Amino acid sequence: MPALLFEKRGHIAYITFNRPEVHNSFNPETLVRLSDAWEEVNRNDEIRVAIVSGAGEAAFSAGADLGRLIPLFTGARKPEDEWDQRLLANRRYGDMALLRNYDVDKPIVAAINGFCIAGGMELIQATDIRIAAEHASFGLQEVKWAIIPAAGSLARLQRQIPYCKAMEILLTGNRINAQEAWRLGLVNYVVPQAQLLSKAEEMAETIAANGPIAVRKIKEAVRRTSGRPLDEAFRIENECAREVMRSEDAREGPRAFMEKRKPIYRGK
Repeated sequence: MPALLFEKRGHIAYITFNRPEVHNSFNPETLVRLSDAWEEVNRNDEIRVAIVSGAGEAAFSAGADLGRLIPLFTGARKPEDEWDQRLLANRRYGDMALLRNYDVDKPIVAAINGFCIAGGMELIQATDIRIAAEHASFGLQEVKWAIIPAAGSLARLQRQIPYCKAMEILLTGNRINAQEAWRLGLVNYVVPQAQLLSKAEEMAETIAANGPIAVRKIKEAVRRTSGRPLDEAFRIENECAREVMRSEDAREGPRAFMEKRKPIYRGK
């Protein structure tokens, strides 16, 4: 079975880590396939939102496979298959997979079951909506092994939750549970495991039903205005708004409202 599954149903892309026997840890195949999946989400106009999750109930992802991935990078393990070779030939796959210096312009919903640690927690910080199962736990434990979580967390975490709590997570390496993650604003909802995927699909379907150009431009504007002075941020906001207002969908939405019918959006 592939290390990562990709499926499109309607306007939703489903991306699933598929190594439950090793807590869905990332091996070279995972990183390459995940990079390819993000490129497909960006390229395919039929896809309006993506859901990323992990197979099984034990883990979303425990991060890097310490037996397969790290030894390949250090040279302790020689490349053995096409995935090893592709990853070594293009180290950018690592950044792309974890959405570091690579932007996906469609919203991403994370359905987080079980362990979400190390690279798994680094990835969710690049997602837009996060649903956690009640038994999920979160942590960046790299510091315990004298390394650092440098796949986005040092830049992102203290922007998303209070500084002192971000530093506690980063410096102690201790895990937090789903309720604490919700209290800190790291996740949107905490639900029973049996409801995890349905809640993620509910959010994804709601987003997919909205005007796709408007959705993409909202995400773009939020990303580009982050940390900018207000006058510059307003210019970016105006630029995005102009592009939306020139679209056919921007005419269809108000027309459907006045005609009391469901709008038909074409992404144009």
